[in-house]
Amino acid sequence: MSSGATPAAVKIGIIGGTGLDDPEILEGRTEKYVDTPFGKPSDALVLGKIKNVDCVLLARYGWQHTIMPSKVNYQVNIWALKEEGCTHVIVTTACGSLKEEIQPGDIIIIDQFIDRTTRRLQTFYDGNHSCARGVCHIPMAEPFCPKTREVLIETAKKLGLRCHSKGTVITIEGPRFSSRAESIMFQTWGADVINMTTVPEVVLAKEAGICYASIAMATDYDCWKEHEEVVSVDRVLKTLKENANKAKSLLLTTIPQIGSMEWSETLHNMKKMAQFSVLLPRH
Repeated sequence: MSSGATPAAVKIGIIGGTGLDDPEILEGRTEKYVDTPFGKPSDALVLGKIKNVDCVLLARYGWQHTIMPSKVNYQVNIWALKEEGCTHVIVTTACGSLKEEIQPGDIIIIDQFIDRTTRRLQTFYDGNHSCARGVCHIPMAEPFCPKTREVLIETAKKLGLRCHSKGTVITIEGPRFSSRAESIMFQTWGADVINMTTVPEVVLAKEAGICYASIAMATDYDCWKEHEEVVSVDRVLKTLKENANKAKSLLLTTIPQIGSMEWSETLHNMKKMAQFSVLLPRH
């Protein structure tokens, strides 16, 4: 960045997953109920700041955790954050570990995904909304924002957190957990962790031209590991409760760092990619 240049204004959307959606992290909180062409988001947006950086927090499953993964309106959530002016979206997600070295309580800054969902709209350009005309073929070789991921990784190191700097997540439809046969199969596919929410969230963020990154928190070993307690709701919630402060401290430290950086070129390239991925109807 040249001397005296003003950094591009950033606004950070935060999508909180199970046990990782504490609105207390924001200063000067206000609630805002919004509507979009795709419907209403999971719940009220909570607007506030983290160290003078504007943020918008949204609970993925609603503040009362009433929405199952298949029923989350991912289109609406990402569109609402885009309409609020979010340049970045950083999300938290609980996940199961498919690797011995990824232990419960570890953080993974995922960089790739495998999609095993079956019932979810993965594009804004679905032919039903005048605000998104055409067909979008968004590139997905690099689903997550590398620059945002790098800030998260460096911050985690400085905080002394057990953090894996990359990982492939396999997103299943849910709400059930995997069978042991599935869990073992996913390992052979090269997946490192498993969850129920990354897809289509990351895809829609890419279509929206938003820098998206995910803080994944390992809560269990799914069900592939012999002589280990298999994944259950109780196990997930217990691990999240014991380790939620890790994700919280990572957000609180990373977001001011993002706010101090220059993002003009990155954001320009993201928007250009999204724009040039749309084939408009012929007239």
